[in-house]
Amino acid sequence: MTEIGNGSIVHSITVPGSDELLTLSWAAVTDVGRRRAANEDSYLARSPGFVVADGMGGHSAGDLASAAVVERLAEALTGDFSTVVDLERALASATDDITVIADGSALGVGTTATGAVLVLRDGHPYFAVFNIGDSRVYAFEGNELTQVTIDHSVVQELVESGALSKEDAEFHPDSNVITRAVGFGVAPVADYWMVPVRAGLRILVCSDGLTKEINDERIRLHLAAGLSSEETAGALVDAALAAGGRDNVTVVIVDVIAAPTAPGGEADDSDDGYDIEDTAPRPPRAL
Repeated sequence: MTEIGNGSIVHSITVPGSDELLTLSWAAVTDVGRRRAANEDSYLARSPGFVVADGMGGHSAGDLASAAVVERLAEALTGDFSTVVDLERALASATDDITVIADGSALGVGTTATGAVLVLRDGHPYFAVFNIGDSRVYAFEGNELTQVTIDHSVVQELVESGALSKEDAEFHPDSNVITRAVGFGVAPVADYWMVPVRAGLRILVCSDGLTKEINDERIRLHLAAGLSSEETAGALVDAALAAGGRDNVTVVIVDVIAAPTAPGGEADDSDDGYDIEDTAPRPPRAL
C-alpha cells in the first residue's frame, strides 16, 4: 500500500485567464478489510490528481504494481492543471516498472487504475476521468449519483450485451475477472471522460472493495449526507467493512467548493453530461 497525499481543508487555484478561484477539498481513506492479509490498494490524493489503484499479483507484487502507478502519476501530475498526455505517459512508465516487478512471473502482475485529473478545456476547468479495470469514479451533483466510468470486466460485458442484469452482476462467479489492467506485459488502454468542474460537485474515486459491499443507493446517501470529505470517506469505508469487508477498500472524495463562472457571469453549464475524450477507444454509455 502506498499513500501519496491525503486531505486538504481548502485548496484554491486561480484559473488561467480569469480572476476567479477554483477551490477544492479532499480526503482519502484506505483499509485492509476483514479478510485480506495485506493491503494492495494505493492512492494519490493531491491536486491535480486523485487516483486509486488496486493491485493484483500476490506475494506483495500487487502492492508494488499499484504503488508504481500512483508514484509515476505523482511525478507526472504537477502544477495546478495537468493534461491527458501527461497521464498517458505516466501510465506507460508505470507499465514498464511493473514489467520489472513481474520478473517473469507465470501469473503476471498488474493493477487497476482509475481517477480524476484537473485539466483545462477551452479555458475552463474539467476533471479528466480515466479508467482501466473495475475500480470506479462516481460524480454526485444535485442529489444525483452517476457512475462515470465503465468497468472493464467480464460481467460488465455481459451486462452491456443484455445477458446479465446489473443487479445480478455482483454475484456472478466471474465478478472479479477484469478485461483490462495496467501491467501483465501489455500497453495500458484507458477510457476517458471529461467532467465539467462546477461548485457543489463531489467526485468519488474508489476500489471495488467498496462497490462489492455497498450498492449505489447507499453510496448516494452517504454523499448526500452533507458531511465533510474526510467524514464521508471514513463513513464509506466503515460501511464497506460492516457489510463484510471481503477486500481492501480505498475511497478518495473530492469536493468542489467554488468554481469559476463562464463569460457573462453565468454558470458554466454548457455540458449537462460527461463528454468522452477523443483518445478513448470506445464510446461512452448513455448518462
